[in-house]
Amino acid sequence: MKILVLSDSHGNIDNMIRAVERESPRAIFHLGDCWGDGQRLHERFPEIPFEQVPGNCDFLSREAAERLVCLEDKRILLCHGHTYGVKQSLIAAGYAAEEQNLDVFLFGHTHRPLVDMRGKTLFLNPGSIGDYAHSFYGVLTISGGRADARTVPLE
Repeated sequence: MKILVLSDSHGNIDNMIRAVERESPRAIFHLGDCWGDGQRLHERFPEIPFEQVPGNCDFLSREAAERLVCLEDKRILLCHGHTYGVKQSLIAAGYAAEEQNLDVFLFGHTHRPLVDMRGKTLFLNPGSIGDYAHSFYGVLTISGGRADARTVPLE
């Protein structure tokens, strides 16, 4: 299963649409900043299952700051990352991953793409899809009992 992971769109819906059209994902996860962008993307592609969480710029959101999704026996946490202090370090995120027995920890907030395996948990930060100069997105693939991830520049 191919999942498109987006974060930090900051109003750049066109970049998100390009990523969807390029990847043809089976699902889309939006990790916040900005909630309304995710809603507009989902309206454009209503046939693709969609999940999102709010970011630190989504001031009026009453949604939970994180969401646990289970796909093909993989425990995947979606969060923006600001509540775990990911701009300083991944220590709190690592503890959360261990405590919640996560297979995948998805986060944004830093605008820097990252794929890293820590213990049994795969960490993915897709970067910022909204950046006009250096846009990135992530692809999470779950197949054959494995979770793999990559970041992709949007040229």
